Amino acid sequence: MHLRVLRRVVVIAGFAACAASAANVVPGTPQVQAQSLIAFIWLAMGMGALSLLTPCVFPMIPITVSYFTKHAAQSRAQATRNALLYSVGIILTFTALGLALALIFGAGGVNQLAANPWVNLLITAIFIGFALSLFGAYLIQVPPGLLEKLHLATGKNDAGYVGTILMGLTFTLTSFTCTAPFVGTLLVMASQGNWRWPLLGMLAFSTVFAIPFFVFALAPQLLSQLPKSGGWLNSVKVVMGFLEIAAAMKFLSNADLIWGWGIFTRQVVLAVWVAIGVLTVLYLLGKFRMSHDSPLESVSAIRAICAIGFLATSVWLTTGLFGHSLGEVESFLPPPPESTATTSTASAAAPAGTTSGELTWILNDYNAAVVQAKAQNKPIFIDFTGYTCTNCRWMEANIFPKPEVRARLDKFIRVRLYTDGDGEIYDKQQQMEKDRFGTVALPLYAIMSPADSPVATFPGLTRKVDEFTGFLAKGDGVVAP
Repeated sequence: MHLRVLRRVVVIAGFAACAASAANVVPGTPQVQAQSLIAFIWLAMGMGALSLLTPCVFPMIPITVSYFTKHAAQSRAQATRNALLYSVGIILTFTALGLALALIFGAGGVNQLAANPWVNLLITAIFIGFALSLFGAYLIQVPPGLLEKLHLATGKNDAGYVGTILMGLTFTLTSFTCTAPFVGTLLVMASQGNWRWPLLGMLAFSTVFAIPFFVFALAPQLLSQLPKSGGWLNSVKVVMGFLEIAAAMKFLSNADLIWGWGIFTRQVVLAVWVAIGVLTVLYLLGKFRMSHDSPLESVSAIRAICAIGFLATSVWLTTGLFGHSLGEVESFLPPPPESTATTSTASAAAPAGTTSGELTWILNDYNAAVVQAKAQNKPIFIDFTGYTCTNCRWMEANIFPKPEVRARLDKFIRVRLYTDGDGEIYDKQQQMEKDRFGTVALPLYAIMSPADSPVATFPGLTRKVDEFTGFLAKGDGVVAP
């Protein structure tokens, strides 16, 4: 079962952050917002489930059962109460982290973090640091003195409500050595949504994390049905470490796009992901091991199946290196060179058709688009986009290339305005979006008349091609008076 969750994380979390796309949801489109929030909640729940498989957490199960066996309740109601309080102690500890993040950054401030290249570099460093921790290079630990004080407090109050809650708190902090990479990853992703998301994400994470311990606290006899902890738990950590590095590449490429380095391109990121997949396959097959791993005597069926899954994923990603579209995964990759190096000119005579089979775009120069629109008596299509906008990449990779959409777009003077770059021009374009359309969320698409008057807008992401072509049809017949 945990392998299925791992593969879901490869697509959602490992390739960097469903939550990043959620930062670009338009408040006025509840259906899009709900879809992104649901994806984020699923991601948080998946992280909580994976955390249960780490070496620091799994061995705590018999300790939990021993504690509640020693302090046996006199009635079923009391046993249920104690189990609930224990779970609440776990949930409150984790959720407090998300609440603190929300209070520190706020809704608007947190949303700006996604576009800051320094923040993206910091996130890259955090992911790599967490990966090294999962590889066993070092441990992320709570100070022993704090743990000792909590243990003492638990012992003095174990007969009442406070003792049971503190037991949950103590267990959570004790398990922090292994859960920190997962919690940290979740909070990093949450930092790119609004202030409610860290709170909801940590509630989802901690609730899934606490559910098994509620059951174990309520029914200690279930312990005998569980497999013994061992080297397979270390293998789960190492595999997650590889996925953390894959996630780091997304944020590193964000900084590259904003600063215009041209180093961590789509091809480079894909090549790194393929290499990570191959390394994961070799690790699962026992071709090398980490310092904290025990020798692998034989490859189990589960390891073999998992290795085949990663190998298949690596082969599929390799096709992207040769121009094959990767569908959903394109959202998390830098745009290909032909999408960023499109036409940018202020010449009224410049064509707005296609070049080498690709639609041409005027980049970051709305005045030039107005000049062309007036000269050719065509409507303007504005694509308000962002370098770090995952929903924008998805639309560009999966909706714009559709033949019916492409045919419609060819009737416009097309201008692409980035609002999250590093420079004054990007601030002006964001201000323009805010002043003229009342939002700074991405993506936002607008149809303007040749005389620079708004005709229609389309906020957010859609998976319905006919819905988007219907919006583009509103530009038909729009000409200068």
